[in-house]
Amino acid sequence: MTDNARARKLADRIQVVVAETLDRRIKDPRLGFVTITDARVTGDLREATVFYTVYGDDEERAASAAALESAKGVLRSEVGRQTGVRFTPTLAFVPDALPDNARTIEDLLDKARAKDAEVREVSTGKTYAGDADPYRKPDDEGYEEDAAGTAEAAGAAGGAGRAGGDDDTDDTDGAAAK
Repeated sequence: MTDNARARKLADRIQVVVAETLDRRIKDPRLGFVTITDARVTGDLREATVFYTVYGDDEERAASAAALESAKGVLRSEVGRQTGVRFTPTLAFVPDALPDNARTIEDLLDKARAKDAEVREVSTGKTYAGDADPYRKPDDEGYEEDAAGTAEAAGAAGGAGRAGGDDDTDDTDGAAAK
């Protein structure tokens, strides 16, 4: 089993080689504006998955996918020549879902902005159900009475545990006195 660093390096090199070969050597008219976004290689370095995006509509995406499948042999031989590995990995081309996911996230963010604007519009001119500031401050009436009352209650509760006199936590003194 090879280490993951070698697989990552090979994947990065495959990404560059495939992108350059598509740009310089492949002259298929079906190949649209293709961008190689990522490449991943299995741990045994036998299979490589190349992710790509195509700028355009569904028809152009299908044509570019067919062009990539037909150019797979040329691309694999170029990868083998430029990487110098003993076994050239097989190439599998997968359309990258990143642009679709980004579009979905943008749609969700637009909906959230619209809901925020709607809430902001409804809340203009409205007041709070209670006081605007529900917290007590030192200058409020009755604040010092409550603070003093809680201090007395805390002192009474804390002192009740110690008022018994004999402390049972130290058994060595009680055993020596007997």
